[in-house]
Amino acid sequence: MPQISTLTSNILFETEKGYSYQCDLTNSIIISFVNTVSTYKIQDFLIFQRKVNSVDILNMLYDLSDQSDAQLIETTKRNFSRTLSICEIVQLRELLNGTKFTLSLHSMLCNVLLADLV
Repeated sequence: MPQISTLTSNILFETEKGYSYQCDLTNSIIISFVNTVSTYKIQDFLIFQRKVNSVDILNMLYDLSDQSDAQLIETTKRNFSRTLSICEIVQLRELLNGTKFTLSLHSMLCNVLLADLV
């Protein structure tokens, strides 16, 4: 992982194929996956995560044609555009779902702590 300033970013989730972090300066989520780095505002990140989760992996596995071995994954703002194999799609899902879980957990903990302070 490249050097990231601890003052401006917080690692959210990391796998063998990539990592995600939150940049406090730009208020965005940065995803590094297999030598591709893309930046998202939270709403764009959630749209991208849902899009990757909507890929029908079982259909790709059972389809014996060559076209089903990989699928083009793009975001609306062209932050990410790659043709990924089935394994890469599963690995990207793991990274995005782990990132979303971390963001949700952090939000829940902040809400609980703020409620205790009031």
